[in-house]
Amino acid sequence: MVEIVTLTAPRPTGRRPQEIRVDGVAISRADIAREAQNHAAADPAAAWQAAAHALVVRQLLLAEADRLGIAAVPEEDDEDRRETEEEAVIRALLEEEVKVPTADEDTCRRYFARNPALFRTGDLYEVAHILIAADPTDAGARQAARDQAEALLTGLLSGAVAFETTAREVSACPSREVGGSLGQIGRGQTVPEFEAALAAMEPGALHPVPVETRYGFHIVRLAHRVEGRALPFEMVREAIAGHLELSSWHAAMRQYVSLLIGRADIRGISMEGASSPLVQ
Repeated sequence: MVEIVTLTAPRPTGRRPQEIRVDGVAISRADIAREAQNHAAADPAAAWQAAAHALVVRQLLLAEADRLGIAAVPEEDDEDRRETEEEAVIRALLEEEVKVPTADEDTCRRYFARNPALFRTGDLYEVAHILIAADPTDAGARQAARDQAEALLTGLLSGAVAFETTAREVSACPSREVGGSLGQIGRGQTVPEFEAALAAMEPGALHPVPVETRYGFHIVRLAHRVEGRALPFEMVREAIAGHLELSSWHAAMRQYVSLLIGRADIRGISMEGASSPLVQ
């Protein structure tokens, strides 16, 4: 299956065009409405514009394949999904017209050297917390939860109360049953605000202020951190090559579509294109 890459995100205009034509070929409102179901967007107008944009690009590609006499037999992917006739033709066109270089060893090693943070295992944290829950849309409840969390944290920092006991008594998280313990957690297993707090903490310490998330306010204790380790180049070489080649393909595809737009007579929607093959 071939992904059709659009040049830039279309700008919603707040209105739907009465008619779109690409070199005289009409794209119907019904087709756009059906396509809009495939585009997640903030509102219906944005979904409509994205769908119209995608259908214009599809028509440009199909017309170019017809001009070049390109045909193809539909294929199936690993999940037994079969291409449509149009998808097969577009795939064959792009295979013929959009070429990208293979990422060689030196290029991959340079990317590896420049992005060391991308190629290491994540840190592991042994952590416990006490959650004072509050609805994110209720300002009064949020302030009350903040005040309660700050008061509890003051008591914990002074040693007047025990963390596990307090967690069992007041935490809104199911972890209260085990004294607030979350066990070991890694990158991506919790919300970004919580992760950022853990990354800044020293083992054995309480976070100096309650950590705010959409769930409420957390009193956080970090028991232990296991540092991530750097991965060897040999382990990630294929992933780097795949990333670089995919990035190159997307750039080449955008340029190719830009040239097709620049040559076409498109009416009813604004499309950014280029008239010169030297466009970058």
